[in-house]
Amino acid sequence: MAKAEGRVFDYAGGEVINPGYLETFEFSNPEQVVEIITPEFSAVCPFSGLPDIATVIIKYIPVKKAIELKSLKYYFLSYRNAGVYQERCTQLIRQHLEKVLETNVYVETRYNTRGGIDVVCIEGEGSIRVAINESVDVEKE
Repeated sequence: MAKAEGRVFDYAGGEVINPGYLETFEFSNPEQVVEIITPEFSAVCPFSGLPDIATVIIKYIPVKKAIELKSLKYYFLSYRNAGVYQERCTQLIRQHLEKVLETNVYVETRYNTRGGIDVVCIEGEGSIRVAINESVDVEKE
């Protein structure tokens, strides 16, 4: 495997990611799609130790529960010093949300351009296939 050139920064492992922060409340509305967008997600590239910053887009149909947003922010903050690849972050977010919400979840991460390369990771369709047919247009500043 290639090695990062220049300075490499220290970071924690994936064990600092804390799905225990996630809280829900009872809410059921199969006619509603909940869409959550935040441009403030960050983790650490385990290759270089540099930050990976992304916009996270979450979509789900609240069959039994909805996510409490402050708990979601705390959960996202637990990634801040975690050395986890972009694809794995997307996978973990989906897995953790599906476990607490007890429904299918769509997760899209749109990472800021690095080295002239844009990365978008998408996980999960399940019961919200209709909701994901229209892509969210996130404009870059």
